Amino acid sequence: MNIPRIGHGYDVHALQEGLRLVLCGVEIEHTKGCIAHSDGDVAIHSLCDALLGAAALGDIGYHFPDTSNEFENIDSMILLNKVASILRENKYIIGNIDITIIAQKPKVNPFILEMRGRIASELNLQLDQVSVKATTTEKLGFTGREEGIASEAVVLIYKNDIA
Repeated sequence: MNIPRIGHGYDVHALQEGLRLVLCGVEIEHTKGCIAHSDGDVAIHSLCDALLGAAALGDIGYHFPDTSNEFENIDSMILLNKVASILRENKYIIGNIDITIIAQKPKVNPFILEMRGRIASELNLQLDQVSVKATTTEKLGFTGREEGIASEAVVLIYKNDIA
């Protein structure tokens, strides 16, 4: 019997001039990038948290602590693949993913199809199982002042009890 489970993830990173900006595994040309222990892919971090949370298996910080040299400057898609392995080991399958990136700049819409494709490919999902959206905060708050970027992710996973 497949039992559905919902997970939610949220992540924030401060922005700094001169750093790379990576969102959903796609490098985006911008004057600022995320300050982080890893590559700072805020969208993938929120997705990892949503997946782990749906399975009640902790969070990204538990599995990949930012105090570990092993994860310094790591490509967040590697972390996503590790999370997918953890889910498989625990007999979970992914139903769908919905990510919202919250940033005043850069404009993310031109990259959304590539982002969806990258996640779908990494997780062996169909493109219609992955949604990526972007919004601004109308220049309000830290994202509106371009001090940081935030992301939320919601996922549906299933416990596959069938051997």
